[in-house]
Amino acid sequence: MKSKGELEAEISQAIIQFEKEYMGRGPLETKTYLLDDIVLVRLKNVLTTAELKLAEADEKPQGRELVKQARQMLLEHGRPLLEAVIRDILGVGVRSLHTDISTKTGERIIVFSLNSKPADNK
Repeated sequence: MKSKGELEAEISQAIIQFEKEYMGRGPLETKTYLLDDIVLVRLKNVLTTAELKLAEADEKPQGRELVKQARQMLLEHGRPLLEAVIRDILGVGVRSLHTDISTKTGERIIVFSLNSKPADNK
């Protein structure tokens, strides 16, 4: 049986791979926290150079919203892949997925609510 830390690291690696392959750029840093029936993933520096330029145009705040909307839509399209990864690693299905991204810091948070708490791990 894998330890909690090993499961968290495995999820982090899977999310990094997803970001690289599906979104086109991986984060510079990723950390996963397994908390009862919740998986919290924090990704740092995920925005592309073009997204950063679009988001920093203060006189046009719709640029920030456009970046957020595009990232949200892409993640929703990739959602079945992410849910399968979590299910394969933890052996538990995903009830819901929630996410937000900061266009100022380039940090993204992904929260998975699970159908049940995964089996006890050390």
